[in-house]
Amino acid sequence: MADPVSWMMIEHGWAVVDSAGASVGRVDEVLGDEHADIFNGLQVLKGAIGKHAYVAAESVGEIVEGQVQLLVTKDELD
Repeated sequence: MADPVSWMMIEHGWAVVDSAGASVGRVDEVLGDEHADIFNGLQVLKGAIGKHAYVAAESVGEIVEGQVQLLVTKDELD
């Protein structure tokens, strides 16, 4: 199992999964201020049609290299 990493390590294209481990999409943009260490959330690109979803920092759970797990289900995100 990979060790958790800081939100500042998240990169474009990382996998995003919901609280049950189901795929939600890919990280499109990380929203925050690295200088002040303030994480606002993520812009996630969902599905093949490219629909965007905003995920607030409060809904982000464990972050490991290459993957962000959310604290909400895919249905709750929609």
